[in-house]
Amino acid sequence: MSRKTVLKTVRYFVAGVLLLLVAAVGVVYGGSTYRLNRKHAVNVRQIPIPNDAASIERGRHIATTRGCMECHGPDLGGAKVIDDGMAGHIYGPNLTHGAGGLPTDYSDTDYLRALRHGVARDGRPLVLMPSHEYTTMSDEDTSSLIAYLKTVSAVDRPRGPVAPGPIVRMLILAGEFKLSTEEIDHNAVQLASVTPAVSAEYGKYLVASCIGCHGTNMSGGKIPGAPPDWPTAANLTSHPTTNVSHWDEKQFLAALRTQQRPDGTKLNPVMPAAFGLMTDLELKALWAYIRTLPASELGAR
Repeated sequence: MSRKTVLKTVRYFVAGVLLLLVAAVGVVYGGSTYRLNRKHAVNVRQIPIPNDAASIERGRHIATTRGCMECHGPDLGGAKVIDDGMAGHIYGPNLTHGAGGLPTDYSDTDYLRALRHGVARDGRPLVLMPSHEYTTMSDEDTSSLIAYLKTVSAVDRPRGPVAPGPIVRMLILAGEFKLSTEEIDHNAVQLASVTPAVSAEYGKYLVASCIGCHGTNMSGGKIPGAPPDWPTAANLTSHPTTNVSHWDEKQFLAALRTQQRPDGTKLNPVMPAAFGLMTDLELKALWAYIRTLPASELGAR
């Protein structure tokens, strides 16, 4: 084969590879854009929103311990969640009524649509909002949370971008990066209220905030859709290889309160410190539920 023929063959091969890459990029961006912009019509069940001091304080506690500040910032004025060239630039929005925040006509229905359905006012799916965790909250807790959100001080802060990068877009298309609205049973009817108690039943109710990282059976493993540098979530079942299988209740509470294991090693900062702000009753209920979980291998979700 002549040198000219070889060069021609190489050029055709390179051109073919480039065309395949362009096609692949088009599929990823086209498919993910469709998912991100798809409009969802949901039936928002109305519940009364209180305005008494006790309900607002309960809502503040829920916002603090359910991780709202992790994505929206300590003042709920918005915060950086992902800022990476490949993963994207995604900020939790400003939830206050300051400049850059929620519009003045943001209604109770809008709050409920976001919390329980993972859908924005215009019908698009919310990208990072873990509504699949909030949709299991009782009417009483949900209404208290909204009551609190409506009272937070205005913060003037421009809304950061929500721009998923190529990695997140590929994960969206592959189903690894979940859009809550596609996971939720939108016809589910929530409990009117839940009575706090040191019980596995109440612990199961509270553990909804943990499933995003640890999985529905708490076996941990790779966190779906997480940035590449994030650690695997710990296995919280009674499998003999896990840390918690050798802990007692006191050690579990201390680990969450101090972000430090009994052996002195630190929990990874990815683990929200806010969970340690739960009451003793709540943490003991979580422990009671965790102790009922069957032993599972790491990541056996």
